[in-house]
Amino acid sequence: QVQLVESGGGLVQTGGSLRLSCAPSGPPFATRTMAWFRQSPIKERALVAGINWSGGNIRYADSVKGRFTISRDCANDTVYLHMDGLKPEDSAVYYCAAVDKPYSLPSSVADYDYWGRGTQVTVSS
Repeated sequence: QVQLVESGGGLVQTGGSLRLSCAPSGPPFATRTMAWFRQSPIKERALVAGINWSGGNIRYADSVKGRFTISRDCANDTVYLHMDGLKPEDSAVYYCAAVDKPYSLPSSVADYDYWGRGTQVTVSS
């Protein structure tokens, strides 16, 4: 069974940076679309960034454009979310997700088949 394992969360000050990583524990993700979602106590889980299997199709939420960068290392089968210019409103649990649709880039939670357990990101003001 496919499992996703996130790492890299933590506490950072406003304006700081973090890099999240997601790697599978199981079959490789080389041909899957991958994404990062986030959820806070006051907001529903929503797409932060997604990347298709080739890396040629990338999507960002408007709130993170210009600050966050999603990338994937197919050789190591890992997806990253590099976050710069962090703000308190970025505080949330960040989840890695995957779907067996290499050419699409869905934005809905319901469209993803595999999920990690999440990693907490806290940005202090």
